[in-house]
Amino acid sequence: MQNDSLRALYIDELRDLYNAETQLVKALPKMAKAASNDQLREAFEDHLRQTSEHVSRLEQIFDQLDEKPSGKKCLGMEGLVKEGSETMGEDYAEAVMDSAIIGAAQRVEHYEMAGYGTVRALAELLGENDHISLLEQTLEEEKQADEKLTELAQEIAPQALEGNESDESMPASKVGRSTSKTKTKKVA
Repeated sequence: MQNDSLRALYIDELRDLYNAETQLVKALPKMAKAASNDQLREAFEDHLRQTSEHVSRLEQIFDQLDEKPSGKKCLGMEGLVKEGSETMGEDYAEAVMDSAIIGAAQRVEHYEMAGYGTVRALAELLGENDHISLLEQTLEEEKQADEKLTELAQEIAPQALEGNESDESMPASKVGRSTSKTKTKKVA
């Protein structure tokens, strides 16, 4: 009986992750569009492709379990996506906006890493060996996405500071206008 409860929890957690990933498939293009830094935009586009693969892996697990992936709304991801949307609606200079978007994206990555770590542990307890490698692969990709965002934050945040310093030397009537037209372009 205990095993049935643990299996039910496992399926419930998988459904939560599935819904979280499908929410991200919709949110990532908006984040990419809001990013002014080319490398950040590319990172979001790359992660969108990975997120679609994450959805496919979860669907594969549900097929193996003979369960449907739907039926659960991930309220945690819904809140994180909403918070990110509010951030993108702010009137920040481009490098500041990119820094804010990175913060929102890293909160999402950490949420996903926690979720995948949990379901991976449950898969191990339940002896779902075919699922473990799929879940570990996704978990590793989430960690890599977080590391990439950290690298980008370390490049972009100083640019945001430089933009603020130049704003301080400008008349108040011009602050925000000149910085909002400046594009940050990085060539890889």
